[in-house]
Amino acid sequence: MRPPRAAARSLTIKPNRQLNLLCGVFISFAILAGAAFASEPETTTSHGFSEFGDLKYPAGFAHFEYVNPEAPKGGELSYATQGTFDSFNPFTRKGRAGARAADQYESLLFPSYDEPAAYYGLLAESLEYPESQDWVIFNMRPEARFSDGTPVTAEDVVFSHNILLEQGLKSYADAVRARIPKAEALGPHKVKFYFSPDFPRRALITQVGGTPVFSKAWFDADPENRRLDEPRLEPGVGSGPYVLESYDINRRIVYRRNPDYWGDHVNVNVGRNNYDSIRIEYFGDSVAAMEGFKAGEFTLRQENNSKSWATAYDFPAINDGLVIKGEFADGDVPNAGGFIMNMSRPIFQDIRVREAMQLAYNFAWTNESLQYGLFQQRHSFWEGTDLQARGLPEGRELEVLQGLGDALDPSILSEEPVMAHSSKAARQTDRRNLRRAMKLLDEAGWSVGDDGMRRNAAGDVMKIEFLADQPTLERILRPYVDNLRVMGVDASYNRVDPSQFTLRRRDRDFDMIMGAYRMSLQPSTGLYQQFGTKDAAYSVFNPSGVHGPDIEPLIDGIVAAKTAPELQANVRALDRVLRAKRFMVPTWYLGKYWVAYWDMYAYPEKLPPFALGVEDLWWIDADRAEALKASGALR
Repeated sequence: MRPPRAAARSLTIKPNRQLNLLCGVFISFAILAGAAFASEPETTTSHGFSEFGDLKYPAGFAHFEYVNPEAPKGGELSYATQGTFDSFNPFTRKGRAGARAADQYESLLFPSYDEPAAYYGLLAESLEYPESQDWVIFNMRPEARFSDGTPVTAEDVVFSHNILLEQGLKSYADAVRARIPKAEALGPHKVKFYFSPDFPRRALITQVGGTPVFSKAWFDADPENRRLDEPRLEPGVGSGPYVLESYDINRRIVYRRNPDYWGDHVNVNVGRNNYDSIRIEYFGDSVAAMEGFKAGEFTLRQENNSKSWATAYDFPAINDGLVIKGEFADGDVPNAGGFIMNMSRPIFQDIRVREAMQLAYNFAWTNESLQYGLFQQRHSFWEGTDLQARGLPEGRELEVLQGLGDALDPSILSEEPVMAHSSKAARQTDRRNLRRAMKLLDEAGWSVGDDGMRRNAAGDVMKIEFLADQPTLERILRPYVDNLRVMGVDASYNRVDPSQFTLRRRDRDFDMIMGAYRMSLQPSTGLYQQFGTKDAAYSVFNPSGVHGPDIEPLIDGIVAAKTAPELQANVRALDRVLRAKRFMVPTWYLGKYWVAYWDMYAYPEKLPPFALGVEDLWWIDADRAEALKASGALR
């Protein structure tokens, strides 16, 4: 897990389980603790850590079972992304970080792609902790090296922890500062984290173990220009398998495998990191990127546009079998995507207005007419998992909700969870839903005037701007905006450049945007950044700013959960409360990966459930790559 970093949008490579772990520290922090004790406690020493239950892989395991341990090394992975970049520092709110900028930094632990919330030693070969988990000690691998050849030491880990508190994102620093009072180097390769006594322990080890490790010497060499809170094009020094080779601003980034990478022998790395180089091509929009893929400018494309998947893959290379079009199962939680309302806007303070915004969206028509019927409608923040709230609350979930007292809307106890409304595919405007929506707006005091526009009692026109930066979304968003206008709302669609969109989103300077909350099968302290009260005003991971006294205790319960049933009860309760607040219009989810690639890639026979693994589990088939080049199909 890693602390929050600046988002670098990629339209082609969905973050795999490793990146989810990394982004997870961005949005999930140790609720950590540690106190003085009178006697030395009994400790557990292990090669890994699982938040609930036993580890799947025993000490000394050779490799993860989902990898190909004989995967050949060589060749180039190339894919595209959309937008711009002006920095290789992903840990600041300023600027736009280049793709994979954070991947050069390794952490003490590494996630398994086939176990939820299970992690094994990477920079650390073992860890020690008492039953109370008041502290944790990591025993580091003495052979670990940064890309400049210097050793990775406990002092580097302590430095990394401290600089993230001093110069990292405010939401991260504020949360961790109170919960991790001290990180201490006990020796050159032994580091100890102490945790505050007032916070639950669940996930603290995996969260601390996911902190990215920086080179203290590199930062100390030029502290004025090498800050974590400022953008810079100079890449830092990490210990990962790839280093930056070259870049052309807003056009291309190339990483090459470090020939002296220290960690190829480590069991969590066997069968991974198989490319000699990784090239990312930047395009202004996905249409241009598609043309680049067809021309062979890059060789793998993870598709996220239904129209493209249904219609664009009809070109000679596909028909000749030179490009493969495949679908792969995605066992992780679908991103909770939709049209997000900025809850700091006065117009959205009334839940009747928010429900009206939901009713204006016609999923059935959009999916059938514009998305080729390829998606499913999303209802839950944990859609399709055991954590999704269903039916009437009962058992432990009911007890959890009742414990919220007057902070809870009483209807939540007696009604099934809010579901995305049904709609009809026959026409863009579902008249039944629009009538319901307009009645809600009337009740909320937004009446239709003689000019057909809705105004409140003060005479202010109901204005809503939908901010976007992706041209491919326009065909989806404009019908939604048109439906709002039919209801008398002065709705508008405003597409801006990616840099402006990033700035306005970070500053929460918008009415509505298309966005998503990334959820987890083992949610923990990251929920404070997504829905917590303290971080609501500025967290980049809570675009809506939603929070409340009916949310915070549920997050506390999730973080404090010591058993899987306790976790499930609290998450289902939170799902129920979030859905009832109607702060976003739930749209769609896929539940699979769409991937097209030139026929030069190979992958393990059985891919893991929680990662596609394109960037670290797949490899290049040298014979097929050479045949493509010899045929003239690729440059």
